[in-house]
Amino acid sequence: MTTCLKSLILALSLATGAAQAVPLRWAATNDVLTLDPHSQDHATTHAILQHAYEGLTRYDAKFQVEPCLASKWTYISPTQVRFELRKGVKFHDGTPFTADDVVFSFKRIRQPQGTLQIYVSGIREIVKVDDLTVDLMLDAPSPILLRNLVDFRIMSKAWAEKNRSTNIQDFKAKDENYASRNVMGTGPYKITAWMPDQKITMVANKDWWDTNKGNITELTYLPIKSEPTRAAALLSGDVDMVSDVPPQDVARLKGDPKIRMLEGNEVRTIFFAMDEGSEELPGASVKGKNPFKDKRVREALSISIDREAIKRTIMRGLSIPAGIMVAPGVNGNTPDIDQPLKVDYDRAKKLLTEAGYPGGFEIPLHCPNNRYVNDEQICIAVVSMWSKIGVKAKLVAQPMTLHSQTFQRGEAPLYMLGWGTSTFDALYQLQALARTRSGGQDGSFNFSKVSDAKLDALIDAMKTETDVAKRNALIREALLRQRDEYLFIPLHHQVRPWAMKTSVETLYRSNDRPEARFTTIK
Repeated sequence: MTTCLKSLILALSLATGAAQAVPLRWAATNDVLTLDPHSQDHATTHAILQHAYEGLTRYDAKFQVEPCLASKWTYISPTQVRFELRKGVKFHDGTPFTADDVVFSFKRIRQPQGTLQIYVSGIREIVKVDDLTVDLMLDAPSPILLRNLVDFRIMSKAWAEKNRSTNIQDFKAKDENYASRNVMGTGPYKITAWMPDQKITMVANKDWWDTNKGNITELTYLPIKSEPTRAAALLSGDVDMVSDVPPQDVARLKGDPKIRMLEGNEVRTIFFAMDEGSEELPGASVKGKNPFKDKRVREALSISIDREAIKRTIMRGLSIPAGIMVAPGVNGNTPDIDQPLKVDYDRAKKLLTEAGYPGGFEIPLHCPNNRYVNDEQICIAVVSMWSKIGVKAKLVAQPMTLHSQTFQRGEAPLYMLGWGTSTFDALYQLQALARTRSGGQDGSFNFSKVSDAKLDALIDAMKTETDVAKRNALIREALLRQRDEYLFIPLHHQVRPWAMKTSVETLYRSNDRPEARFTTIK
């Protein structure tokens, strides 16, 4: 074969490959916090890492649990579950996936510097039976075990050991390791680069064990904080999909024939958390005591917020004012208990006076400015509302990365957070946010130091109750206790439409995690 002919064949081959490439450019408001799959329980981080890391189970298109890295499971007893691991699965570097990786990942995710221990809640031990079989030994029956396991992501033991990443990144200490910036999973996409606050790039894993239902071969994630820039990028064709559509742009995008809209509400609740455990609050004008230990103060703050005004003016109708801490679509939410509080400034002032703060007090309010829909604008509005009862909230707005580090270090006495219920069951929120922190699976995200013995007992009971009716009664009682003690200040359940070019087809995911494996560009 002549040199010229070889060159022609190579050129034709490259041209054919380029024609087959199907790139997707997806934009949203904030970046991942890390690439370490066991460090941060953060929806955007999960949304990206789900493309590269997998669990023993996963959700199908309708959020029903189906096999993933485990091909089958059998209950040997109510507290021993045998998982048969999928044969022939390889990590992205070509090494085989085995039981050793599952056992290693279990020990790693339970390390105290991470915030994802809740996903292995109730598992006492994972025992290797053989190279492709593990037994999960439970403390007690676990009614949502299979849903928890979706976000228990499996790492390569050999890769982690080789790259000195056997320990989880200590995020709040601003510590990093190799796994903070690099990925070795088994999933449908390989993460090729992360340029913080600029982009994340991926390519399809041609050796994935499953069949990709979409046709995306290259994925670029673009965190674009500016709302006008994000919308403009979609309209100009610079991005293909936006999953954080600014409410003020929804009508304009709906009216554009080049744009397709997918609408739905997330299973996410936006709320304020208060430091209820410290003896004194950092940055507060009150010294020597903690106002948030008093239920009357917590109630006063909550009934001073006009949730309907926020919905009408800031959210442009795209929110559901909240009365409880779980959204519609989550097991435990019912309309009769999810009734938002009405504004009552007179009662709020009376409550503050009774609690010993007739003139109010000053307190820092920490908010993200690139995470939730109109997060900083909401906080600005609430500062004004609280001023009517004498509470002078000093706004501290930061990017989510810094915001998360601040409240995880215990430096935010009052802060905004959004909680998406990834298991679609209220236990996840109750156990992570409201259960007294134990240093293990309980209170894994309880940085506001909530501690209520009655609520703890209800949470512990629902962890192991397998009778559906009895368990749902426990959930209801716990949500009412959480609500009526004003342990948090729920604002609204977030409604988040997605916008994309008409050539893009994907599934709307109420957990705020678009999936390229369900996405097609025509």
